[in-house]
Amino acid sequence: MAPNIIEGDIASGELEIADNNQNGNEWLKQGFGTKAIHVGQEPDPHTNAVIPSISLSTTFKQSSIGVHKGYEYSRSSNPTRSAFEETIASLEKGRHALAFSSGSATTATIVTSIGNGGHIVSVNDVYGGTNRYFRQVANTQGMDTTFVDLFDPSGIEAAFKQNTKLVWVETPTNPTLRLVDIRMVARIAHKHNAIMVVDNTFMSPYFQNPLELGADIVVHSVTKYINGHSDVVMGVAITNNSEIYKKLKFLQNAMGAVPSPFDSWLASRGLKTLHLRMKQHQKNALEIARFLEKSDKVVEVIYPGLESHPQHKLAKKQAKGFGGMISFKIRGGFKEAKLFLESTKLFTLAESLGGVESLAEHPAKMTHASLTAEHRHAVGVTDNLIRLSVGIEETEDLLADIAQALDKAVR
Repeated sequence: MAPNIIEGDIASGELEIADNNQNGNEWLKQGFGTKAIHVGQEPDPHTNAVIPSISLSTTFKQSSIGVHKGYEYSRSSNPTRSAFEETIASLEKGRHALAFSSGSATTATIVTSIGNGGHIVSVNDVYGGTNRYFRQVANTQGMDTTFVDLFDPSGIEAAFKQNTKLVWVETPTNPTLRLVDIRMVARIAHKHNAIMVVDNTFMSPYFQNPLELGADIVVHSVTKYINGHSDVVMGVAITNNSEIYKKLKFLQNAMGAVPSPFDSWLASRGLKTLHLRMKQHQKNALEIARFLEKSDKVVEVIYPGLESHPQHKLAKKQAKGFGGMISFKIRGGFKEAKLFLESTKLFTLAESLGGVESLAEHPAKMTHASLTAEHRHAVGVTDNLIRLSVGIEETEDLLADIAQALDKAVR
């Protein structure tokens, strides 16, 4: 087994770590929207520009050897990236945040931090890209993953091994929108001295704050709701644990999977309207879910905001809302699902989610195609399953689009 050099490099002081949310305490009592607009977004001290400029510089002047204003080289730290990290940390109620070039890069960095020979426990109904990384990349680096039904408390303990170092959770899961009790799983993970990560992409920090429920790290694909405009690929990790932050900060610099200043600036701009967008995403999603539930052309609707969802009470307990994602099973099979997806006019047939525009996709053939047929069947990713990312268009227009597409697909 290769030595874990991460601890040694941090301990030797090779990398100076700064808390990128040092000024967050003054905002603790402010509301979500206020923090999203103001934390890390102070007017430029030199020009008084209300909107901070994009810092494109790759290098920064030092007044003497090793004496600088916190920035040396843009891969290590960049003012525009730091501003975004400060904002998102405050919204997730965390002390530290680190931005990466994609959600997948965030995952890779966290997994690398546990060292060779580590064991991972993951929810079995995990995003296809994360599943692919665990099965086909992490396993080549001496790491083993056990996929577990974390919705059944009785089976969780048996999954842990002596070398279990990481528990990876999505809630709601993608695409079947099952929920995991964050507080319960966190207790079990910590009992076994494992770090618990929660992918909070589907909910956004507006609706759910896993750090308050016991998670050690919260991750987001910033590409989705946080940016919200389908024009940035980016990821972020947030934590309250300074030691975890130091490890990830070292790897962020050493591996170099960092976002560009322009992407960081766009993501900061997106954050400023997150609270408004999430309200409309949820309003539209709830109306559509209720409509689908009444349709005889649909056999099942999966949305935590419906009382028919088997974990509706848990959704109300650990989150402040239900989000904008819906999955449903159309009556029939792949033929009907395909026809529905080809018939929508406002719902664009495309992967990804969380943008202002409404999207629809077929998980079995698109986002989760990398899973084996057996795995898809086990977690309920069937040929008639359709996933909707409900946008912020007018509710009535979206309902009309769903109705006409169902009429064409199921006769």
